[in-house]
Amino acid sequence: MGKKGGRRHLKRKPAPKTWPIHRKEEVWTIKPKPGPHPISRCLPLALVVRDILGFAKTRKEAETIISQGKIRVNGKIRREERFPVGLMDVISIPEIEKAYRILPSEKGLVLHPIKTEEAVFKIYRIENKTTLKDGHAQLNFHDGTNIKVQVKDPLKPEEDVYKTLNSLKVSIPDLGILEYMKLDEGVPAMIVGGKNIGVHGKIVSIEEKPGQKRRNFLVTIEDKKRNRFQTILDFVFVVGNKAPCISLPEVD
Repeated sequence: MGKKGGRRHLKRKPAPKTWPIHRKEEVWTIKPKPGPHPISRCLPLALVVRDILGFAKTRKEAETIISQGKIRVNGKIRREERFPVGLMDVISIPEIEKAYRILPSEKGLVLHPIKTEEAVFKIYRIENKTTLKDGHAQLNFHDGTNIKVQVKDPLKPEEDVYKTLNSLKVSIPDLGILEYMKLDEGVPAMIVGGKNIGVHGKIVSIEEKPGQKRRNFLVTIEDKKRNRFQTILDFVFVVGNKAPCISLPEVD
């Protein structure tokens, strides 16, 4: 009888390049379970606890810490050691009063320390919009989360002002919308893919070309040192309106 399903094991060498792990120290690593983020853009929770934060020396110790409910992801206790955490997720450890936000860098995904008052919200990028049968709108975010937007009149949905690739500042875990951030020139943004991953600054220009998909529009971002970088719109993540609403790591 043929094999069913995918492998539950993962070797370190073919692991995603975004994982900040040593490739030749050991043979095996931890494979994340299917979840809100693809494997190329996420980290298994046990790997975060053991390899990155250093709270455990072995996988068994990391599993014990997680199973005791000491780790929260986006405000919810996660007891699954292989739960995938990814872009913009907030990892909080109330017992030691520490919190981290997962951000992209030139070396891959990193845990950026944040203050406890910043750990109560998360930024989501709108990937898609759908209209429900009752006329209300549903926003689909980059990690698979959905939010329903109530509209009074389905023929004139004045409440639905949201557009794809824009961002929302949302409280966690109750998912209340706090702020709407439009993708436009002059707003702060971060590059989350491509060779310039991790660069953040202000959007200088967006080059629109007739017949080209919007996600492939060329975007120019200028950092604090006035260096300019170009990428496509699909790799741009808005992080504020006039100024970033989250703390960002310094880029060399």
